[in-house]
Amino acid sequence: MKSEPASPKKFTGYHATAIIVAFFAVVITVNLVMASFAISTFGGTVVDNSYVASQKYNKWLEEARKQASHGWVVSKIVRVQDKAAMTVLDADQNTLQGAEITATAIHPVGRADPITLHFVQDAAGAYVSRDILPEGRWKLRITVMHGDNKMALAQDIL
Repeated sequence: MKSEPASPKKFTGYHATAIIVAFFAVVITVNLVMASFAISTFGGTVVDNSYVASQKYNKWLEEARKQASHGWVVSKIVRVQDKAAMTVLDADQNTLQGAEITATAIHPVGRADPITLHFVQDAAGAYVSRDILPEGRWKLRITVMHGDNKMALAQDIL
């Protein structure tokens, strides 16, 4: 006796509905997961008002030109134990003596309050923060004042 081959199951409206519902369930789930990741890791806006920022642009360019005319060179900021350290050179590549340096350490995703760092010059001519900088990645907004001259810059420190 030969058995007859099994006939294929029919594709019904129920199957089509199940496939469509499953597809959209996956899409919606992925979107919700991605949206929750985005909201939990984004620390804020780059500028609060782009129109106001655009109005200040030319002033910022002029300040940058004036700053570049000083000829100062700031080294990459490094960690020395639990403090930040950097060297500032003048136009003649000598260490800039007697500068007043402050920095605001901002957590890149806003998970910690900003910290103000005050720098003092050590014997070798480098500047080291008096204040402790916690572990982790920080964006430092640095201001160097020497006489009437000012330099503002931003650097990351790990």
